[in-house]
Amino acid sequence: MNFETPLIEGILISRYKRFFADVRLASGDVVTAHCANSGSMLSVKDVGARVWLSPATNPERKLRYTWEIVEIFGGLVGINTAHPNRIVAEAIAAGQIQELKGYGSLKREQKYGKNSRIDILLGDPDRRTRRSPCYVEVKNVTMKRKAGPDQPAEFPDSVTERGAKHLVEMTDMVNAGARAVMVYLVQRRDCHRFAVAADIDPNYAKGLARAMAAGVEAVCYGCEVTPDAITIAQALKIEPLTLALPD
Repeated sequence: MNFETPLIEGILISRYKRFFADVRLASGDVVTAHCANSGSMLSVKDVGARVWLSPATNPERKLRYTWEIVEIFGGLVGINTAHPNRIVAEAIAAGQIQELKGYGSLKREQKYGKNSRIDILLGDPDRRTRRSPCYVEVKNVTMKRKAGPDQPAEFPDSVTERGAKHLVEMTDMVNAGARAVMVYLVQRRDCHRFAVAADIDPNYAKGLARAMAAGVEAVCYGCEVTPDAITIAQALKIEPLTLALPD
């Protein structure tokens, strides 16, 4: 995924009320940018961090900038949750996600389950490849709590009832004979493995364990992040879930 316009560098002053971030630009001006990330952003909102903003193309928009990238632990992290679906869709189309190769059609934001939309629906009318249809749910991952190459990327960074609901609906799809795959997209490249943050949301961790036991698959990929583009880089090992399944 390429950024449509050149990004503008600044220094983070604060992120507040979930959707706002004050940033000091190189000119000395302080601007308020839209923060397209409703999570806690634990580990990626350090005051004084270098950040990159995209300018709005719509002159009528109230907030003229969107926060896109932050520099943490010497590496760049994409924080905009509006991008992962597009990044994954482009990677699937380019054959970069091994587990999702071979499907003949790709549709985004399709209705399914109980009043929900699946991020990506893959299909093969002839069913000559993998099991079809294939429901793909994409989760944005930014959190890495400590520096160091052995530290995992983690999800979620806050309690996510919506995420737990998606796991139930994905399980329903498997029970109906379809394939369902969770794709955890880590918008950073300084991690080699992925773990579920069970201490932050034990219900989500138990829900994922239950879903995987029922046949829902999980894969994780890291990203190459630059001020020009964010693209799929490498597969990450997923740490085994050690929680006992709920009764």
